[in-house]
Amino acid sequence: MKLPRRKFLHLAAGAAALPALSRVAWAQAYPTRPVRIIVGFAAGGPADVVARLIAQWLSERLGQQFVVENRTGAATNIAAEAVVRAPADGYTLLFVTAANAINTTLYEKLSFNFIRDIVPVASVIRGPSVLEVNPSVPAKTVPEFIAYAKANPGKLTMASGGIGAPSHVFGELFKLMTGVNLVHVPYRGAAPAVTDLLAGQVQVYFDPIPNSIGYIRAGKVRPLAITSATRSEALPDVPTVGEFVPGYEASFWFGVGAPKATPPEIVDKLNKEVNAALADPKMKARLAELGATTLPGSSADFGKLIVEETEKWAKVVKFANIKPE
Repeated sequence: MKLPRRKFLHLAAGAAALPALSRVAWAQAYPTRPVRIIVGFAAGGPADVVARLIAQWLSERLGQQFVVENRTGAATNIAAEAVVRAPADGYTLLFVTAANAINTTLYEKLSFNFIRDIVPVASVIRGPSVLEVNPSVPAKTVPEFIAYAKANPGKLTMASGGIGAPSHVFGELFKLMTGVNLVHVPYRGAAPAVTDLLAGQVQVYFDPIPNSIGYIRAGKVRPLAITSATRSEALPDVPTVGEFVPGYEASFWFGVGAPKATPPEIVDKLNKEVNAALADPKMKARLAELGATTLPGSSADFGKLIVEETEKWAKVVKFANIKPE
């Protein structure tokens, strides 16, 4: 039987629309089983804490468990690769951090391209670190610290959570812009770095506010400045580095990503729910306690941030000739 041309075209158009309709239906039903959020840091750290807050919100809103899975190692590259290799179905997500942007340049032989292989879903927060010193350091302001460091070149030690960690590159940017000579001492994570800072084994650390605020309030470390462009509500009396070193800005940030080719309908659904969380007064208050500012926006906005941060830290990694362990 030969179909009339008009009817044939109508049927063909209907058949072509089926995959799109099925994707929409699939996205509307999503999720139908538990979802994993892979975090490249150990439990208890800032990234883990914020990931669990978002996971709890998504679980309550979407009716399925969003489970945080900590996969540490290789400076978060193990976690990133696990998500890159996962099915692009929305059931394996990555908790994206500034470390992912830094690693793009730091590691020359990664088996994946982060910007190409991870779809940005939603940004969550942005926050400053604190330029803090052991109380034995006589400087009480950034200008005093710069003068003291220049008068004692190579005698002050700067802790970090590891080679290429945000705490490392934040410090290298400071060294680059001020001309001070601080000796880098990398640790395996933030906890041992803070322990030695408190003990006076190292003198300087660029520490995320969530890690340091308790020690600052207890007077165990001295904050000289915060690294963001504006002052923090959590430490309103602490100036920014940029007030003394024009143009300096360094922030940690978190967000959610997914494997490339994840259906855009699922990306949009997750973006909408994350933004709803960031608008919730209780969630905003909890994140503010961590010294962070909510970072609502579209998937494209988050993608732009990732590209900009990747380019920024690439310059620092290359100039400081930072090489992975």
